[in-house]
Amino acid sequence: MTRRLRLGTRASALALAQSGTVGAAVVDGDGDLELVHVHSHGDVDRTSPLTRIGGTGVFVTAVRQALLDGEVDLIVHSCKDLPTAPADGIALAAVPAREDVRDVLCGSTLEELTPGARVGTGSPRRAAQLLRHRPDLQVVGIRGNIDTRLARAIGPDADLDAVVLAAAGLRRLGREDAIAEALDPTVMLPAPAQGALAVECRTEDLTSWFGRRLAELDDPAARAEVTAERTLLRTLEAGCAAPVAALARAGADGTLTLQARVGDGRTLLEGERALPRSLTGGASDEESAIRLGAELAQELLERGAADLIAGAAEDLLR
Repeated sequence: MTRRLRLGTRASALALAQSGTVGAAVVDGDGDLELVHVHSHGDVDRTSPLTRIGGTGVFVTAVRQALLDGEVDLIVHSCKDLPTAPADGIALAAVPAREDVRDVLCGSTLEELTPGARVGTGSPRRAAQLLRHRPDLQVVGIRGNIDTRLARAIGPDADLDAVVLAAAGLRRLGREDAIAEALDPTVMLPAPAQGALAVECRTEDLTSWFGRRLAELDDPAARAEVTAERTLLRTLEAGCAAPVAALARAGADGTLTLQARVGDGRTLLEGERALPRSLTGGASDEESAIRLGAELAQELLERGAADLIAGAAEDLLR
């Protein structure tokens, strides 16, 4: 009997590319893959800012419900869009090897932008760090898929001078040609878990044939990094639309280093911590990553991070 894998996904080009890549790796020529399109309120409402309709978590809710209802076997997310609170009955079965974590400018480089130039982004985190380096710029809130956003800065109908996007999404779609400048993390620290994918299944299916395949796809270093970053976000009680940036790096020497920034464009708190860890992927590794994220978040809270997070989304994106 031929194995069949139903993978739930949004219908956007990026979601389909990510889901197709993961699904093909799981099936690996030993079964049939079906991509099941799942629609959400966020797909219908394309005009309201994400900060007002519940953030990117609005998309996650729909595909998770399809998973719990048994309509699909797996779901794939951009890990940075995944809510930090666990979901009953759902397991994070795999975090595959991570893509490029950086943000990029499309349409112009940072240096080439003239004073007063209009730069589009839907992210308060990106807006805060952009204004930190270039307070003379005008940041414009935008929404839409990658092609829609690129068209705002590139082409005959462009009405912006540049847009900020994630390198990982452009690379997964084969659109590296649109990148004018990759922003170093010293300039723009990425969102927690940016560049990583998260693959979820029902907890009961972890021991199924596809659950065992997912265990083989899991990358211990990537999982440790995103665990530290997402723990920081959860401890700060900030959603994925908050002006919080974080980047953890698992070193070949067995260390895990975490950097973070919280800010509103005028004030930017920065912090960094490191600890030794093993890359065996055991429980102790996850516990270390959780501890690292929680400790750095607590340090930032003691320095006033909560006040910077509150209301910053509305202030930064007009």
